[in-house]
Amino acid sequence: MSRIGRKPIAIPAGVDVKIDGQHVTVKSGNTQLEMDVHPDITVKQEGAEIIVERPSDDKNHRALHGLTRALINNMVTGVSEGFTKTLEINGVGYRATKQGNKVTFNLGYSHPIELVEPEGITIDVKDNIISVKGADKQKVGETAAKIRSLRVPDVYKGKGIKYSDEHLIIKEGKTGAKK
Repeated sequence: MSRIGRKPIAIPAGVDVKIDGQHVTVKSGNTQLEMDVHPDITVKQEGAEIIVERPSDDKNHRALHGLTRALINNMVTGVSEGFTKTLEINGVGYRATKQGNKVTFNLGYSHPIELVEPEGITIDVKDNIISVKGADKQKVGETAAKIRSLRVPDVYKGKGIKYSDEHLIIKEGKTGAKK
């Protein structure tokens, strides 16, 4: 049995879960996330827990079992606590400013880059730190990756946008070869 799939998902106070056949809706306050579950996987609510079950020990069913449980758990965590990714801007003259729901990046290109906040995501800019927050883990990660791709960190100087927990290995320049 899948170690992840067999764990029940605890539903915190203030979170409403509706299971309508293969459609799962998780709601808390004004935040709502929805997902359609694979037809082979069964999702049940027993008290303050959600239980995910599979019909057989088939390899595909085992994979779907853990995946479905993880996705539903992320939905419950997202509506109750939310997810955050932080990025850092490194480089002389590199900066970001926020105006309304638009973030403008000056990253050494000949033009500024504007990014509009996706629905359900908030982007906060303070000095050289960018925080991407939201209830949907996938959207938060995708938005953070999109921001990072605007100026990927340089391997020689470390200039660019990187995740705050990302460790860059700076390469030595040409002078290292002359030794």
